[in-house]
Amino acid sequence: MSAREEVLRRVRAARPAEQVVVPRDYEVTRDPDDLVEMLVDRLVDYKATVRRCSGEGLGDALAEVLAGTERIVAPSGVPRDWLSAYQGVVMRDEPQPLAVADLDAPGLAVVTGCAVAVAETGTLILDAGPDQGRRALTLVPDHHVCVVHSGQIVAGVPHALRRLADPTRPLTLVSGPSATSDIELNRVEGVHGPRRLDVVIVDH
Repeated sequence: MSAREEVLRRVRAARPAEQVVVPRDYEVTRDPDDLVEMLVDRLVDYKATVRRCSGEGLGDALAEVLAGTERIVAPSGVPRDWLSAYQGVVMRDEPQPLAVADLDAPGLAVVTGCAVAVAETGTLILDAGPDQGRRALTLVPDHHVCVVHSGQIVAGVPHALRRLADPTRPLTLVSGPSATSDIELNRVEGVHGPRRLDVVIVDH
């Protein structure tokens, strides 16, 4: 028996014969308004900019956030009425995907939706849905504008995973603008993703 086979044999022997039930007593039900406030608090703490609006005011809210931005990228599933008040150029990542050089152009912003938002951690989860697009759209441009509907906000990560259509798909988790620190704890933004994150929360 090889070493690999021996390791696998021991793993199989240690594995429970029956399915393990994981208790979820730690999960609590929160008021939806509390979830929105918690998400806003976490995002602001992460140095993201947050704006709230009604469904009817989403177009105007996005136009204000994008004021001064001459060009944006929008995935194919972003509704046109989201951008109805925006006066600049809208580029779609279809039928041919945009090149990385185009996405990395100075002053370019990307507008997406999200799959679900986690209030306790201030995290936006994108699963490459039609209104989110491929991963490069939200990692290469320096400015990311994300629309979150209040009904998409959940308390914790377990709740979020249950809300995903397919949790096995590659996910992008966004908690504020991209930031890292060197050995001397000097904060550097924009190294691994957008330097600026604007979140528009649509109240329903």
